[in-house]
Amino acid sequence: MSVVFKRPKALCDTPTHYCPGCTHGIIHRLVAEVIDEMGIEGETVGICPVGCAVMAYDYFNCDMIESPHGRAPAVATGVKRANPDIFVFTYQGDGDLAAIGTCETMHAAARGENITVIFVNNTIYGMTGGQMAPTTIPGQVTQTTPFGRDPKSQGFPLKMCEILSQLDGTALAQRVSVDSPAHIKEAKAAIRKAFDNQKHKRGFSIVEVLSTCPTNWGMTPQEAMERLRKEMIPYFPLGVYKDSPVWDGGEE
Repeated sequence: MSVVFKRPKALCDTPTHYCPGCTHGIIHRLVAEVIDEMGIEGETVGICPVGCAVMAYDYFNCDMIESPHGRAPAVATGVKRANPDIFVFTYQGDGDLAAIGTCETMHAAARGENITVIFVNNTIYGMTGGQMAPTTIPGQVTQTTPFGRDPKSQGFPLKMCEILSQLDGTALAQRVSVDSPAHIKEAKAAIRKAFDNQKHKRGFSIVEVLSTCPTNWGMTPQEAMERLRKEMIPYFPLGVYKDSPVWDGGEE
C-alpha cells in the first residue's frame, strides 16, 4: 500500500503545545511542505516570535532563531543581509507583528527586505490570556474589552495587508485562511509564492493567515471555524493586495 499522506521532513515529530482546535498546526505544516517541495531545508532560517508560536523552533527541522517580542523582521533583516543566498522567514502573530512590532514590520517592508513573513491573525492575544489585539474586530469581547471593542474609545483594527500593500518595498501582500480545504490550498500557494519571491530577489513578501483561537474566544473548534467564516473573513477580505516585484536586479 502506498503512502499518500505523511509528515513533511521539514516538520519535527514532536507533541504539540497548541490548544485543541488551534490552526497553528495547519499553518506549520503548509510552511514545512513548501520547504520540502523547494528542497531548501538546509538553506532556511526561521525566526520565532513571542506569542503562541514562541516555541516554533520545536516544530521546524531547519535552523531557527528566537527573537525579542516584535523584533522578528529586524532579526530576519540581519540574518538575510549577512547570508543573502539563504531563505529567511518570520512566523508571527497579530500582537507580535502589528502591535509591539509594527515599526519593524513597516520599515522592513519599506526597505524591500528580501524576506518572507508569515502573519497569523486570530484577532486576539492568545498566549497572555485573551486581551484585545490590534486586529480585534469591533464588538469583539476580550479580557480587556468585556463589552466588545468600541472604535470610539479603542480605535479600529489594523488591516496589515492593506497597509503594507501601499509601500514600494512590498512585493507580495496576500490574505488567506485555513478554514476549509479550498482555502488551505490557496494558503499553501501563497506561502510558496512568498518563498519563490525570495528566491528571485523580488523584495518583501507577507502572507496573512486568518486563524482561530477557540480557547480565548470561548468556543468549540467548530464554533471558532464558523466565526472565522462569518465574522473575520467579511471584515478582513481574502485576496491579493499586492503582487508586484520591486527589485529589478533579480532573476525572473
